[in-house]
Amino acid sequence: MLVKREFTSFDVAAVVRELREAVLDSRVNNVYQLGEKTLLLKLHKPDKPVFRLVLEAGKRLHLTSYVVEKPVVPPAFCMALRKYLRNSWLVDVEQYEFERVVVFSFKAKAGGLRLVLEVFGEGNVVLVDEKGVILHALSYKRMRDRDVLRGEVFRFAPSGGKNPLGVGKTEFKDALGKFGDVEVVRAITRLLGIGGLYAEEVLFRAGIDKTKSCNVLGDSEAGLIFDVLREMLSQVLDGKLEPSVVLDEDGGLVDVVPVKLRRYEGFRFESYGSFNEALDEFYVRVAAVEKAAAGVDVDVLRREAERLKRIIVGQEEMLVEAEGKAERDRRVGDVIYARSGELQSLIDEFLGAKRGGKEWNEIVAQALVGKRSGVSPWLFFKSFDAKNMVLWVCVDGLRFDLDLRSNVFGNAARFYERSKRARQKLEGAKAALEETRRKLVDVEAKIREAEMLETVKPAEALEEIGRHKVRHREWFEKFKWFVSSDGFLVVAGKDAVSNEVLIKKYAEAEDVVFHADVVGAPFVVVKTEGKEPSEQTLREAGEFAAAFSRGWREGFGTVDVYWVKPEQLSKGGPSGESVPRGGFVVRGEGRWMRNVPLRVGIGVAVDEEEGRIRIGGGPVDAVKARSDVYVVVVPGDMAGKELFKRVLRSLAAKLPKEHRGIVAEASVEAVREFIPYGKGRVLVE
Repeated sequence: MLVKREFTSFDVAAVVRELREAVLDSRVNNVYQLGEKTLLLKLHKPDKPVFRLVLEAGKRLHLTSYVVEKPVVPPAFCMALRKYLRNSWLVDVEQYEFERVVVFSFKAKAGGLRLVLEVFGEGNVVLVDEKGVILHALSYKRMRDRDVLRGEVFRFAPSGGKNPLGVGKTEFKDALGKFGDVEVVRAITRLLGIGGLYAEEVLFRAGIDKTKSCNVLGDSEAGLIFDVLREMLSQVLDGKLEPSVVLDEDGGLVDVVPVKLRRYEGFRFESYGSFNEALDEFYVRVAAVEKAAAGVDVDVLRREAERLKRIIVGQEEMLVEAEGKAERDRRVGDVIYARSGELQSLIDEFLGAKRGGKEWNEIVAQALVGKRSGVSPWLFFKSFDAKNMVLWVCVDGLRFDLDLRSNVFGNAARFYERSKRARQKLEGAKAALEETRRKLVDVEAKIREAEMLETVKPAEALEEIGRHKVRHREWFEKFKWFVSSDGFLVVAGKDAVSNEVLIKKYAEAEDVVFHADVVGAPFVVVKTEGKEPSEQTLREAGEFAAAFSRGWREGFGTVDVYWVKPEQLSKGGPSGESVPRGGFVVRGEGRWMRNVPLRVGIGVAVDEEEGRIRIGGGPVDAVKARSDVYVVVVPGDMAGKELFKRVLRSLAAKLPKEHRGIVAEASVEAVREFIPYGKGRVLVE
């Protein structure tokens, strides 16, 4: 039983308050348009996960943690927003006068910009410049009370009532009394424009019958209504939220609210850490339930699949036929060249007899006699088309025509050209066939999805949706990293910039820093968290530092590695000497690990319950401790996909049969990051 149909002013106030804390001073990485009225702003703040902000005109506003499908070709409105907003800074988010209107302020190259989201009625999204002039809008409209047109000064829609934040108690009571015999719930809704849901909630909390007429409402009752209203406003505006999804007794979605409403007593409240999270879960579930309920007409998809299969059969037959014709024309050209003397003699006999005054029928009769007698060149003759001056012959099992207006080599060139043109057309036909096959794959995928939705329950559909939830990356996932066999996090730089960031920002006093004694090597940090790292962890960190040094590229078998404390690293070199980015000067003595072997392990861990696999890499002992099977890679000459596929095949061969296919068919990207410089060789055990 879905009750929620629209955002309320209280919803807007709550979500805006959270957004101000979360996304202010973030940079706009990109803008996407997910549907006719839905936008997604991808926002980034230093040291924070990417924020994905959904704006749907007339319906909702919230951050999302789910992967959403983005159109391949952005609509024109989206492209316009990208032009103005990409790389701009979000400096403010405001609710306009407690209306269902949100104003986003940006600092961009073009100056100050505002993006106005309207979540009432049909809704709209309008981009306004610093002078208040409309640059672009999702919907352009001429209306009785205002126009939304490019180049016009933007005006907010007339208010649906008084701003409850600006109304005093005396004004409120006087205004309420003027409604006469109108029910108090209707009067509050009209007066303040807060919607029937919250007007009813205010009266419910005040203990006043919502059907009571305003003209019989006592002064104390009116004052109590005002006090309750202010309490609810304060609860939302001060951030004392109780974000919840409201469920009925069957677990069906009813509403999503920033504070628990008494009108839902008896319903089940599913609590969340933020209102944005509650909204995200609610609308994702709504979409999943509606999709599962509506389903897809599988029969229509099946008919389309059959139609595409028939087209593919026809296209394949046409390709075979066209390829045969192209090949035949080429062979005819070859035969003409091989028999050029005899065929030119035949042409000359025909033309010579005609010049001698004979009629064509006499010449044809002569040719037939010569053919029966086995006399060359008449032996090849089949028939003659006097109208088109074409002589039909049969040579080496091939029947073809010779144009008497051209010599034998001109005829050969004609067949070669026909073969060439046919092969050029074949390329287009092959492309058309591949496109039809691609369409069939898409339709068959939709059929599988539709068949699943025909039988799956909404709860199972929700579970499927949940798999698309974005997992926020930890800070160390921007680097190379592994967890040692003793449980210590070990992090390495990927390049000069990340080396610099790793040491300056993330290396703490109690940590340990490794570096190979080779020019061109990453810094490797063991995050100790105040604990004493074991000798095993130190060996593994040293092995990690060795493997990703330039020694791997040069094919070394071993390198020396040293380790120091972070305070021993400095950017200040000797007088007059500059330290390049990613480099540091080491003060004092380091502890050495000699002849560290260059090798990495790549392993597979199988989750039997989920039926999934996890591929990881790092020092051999660390991988071995967390994998069901593993392989060892050392410096070598095999590179790229050839090597990556070899690793996957080697891993698959060590697994039970039921899991081999998953690994063997995994993307090469699953192992690329674990192999230094993308080259090496797999050790055969």
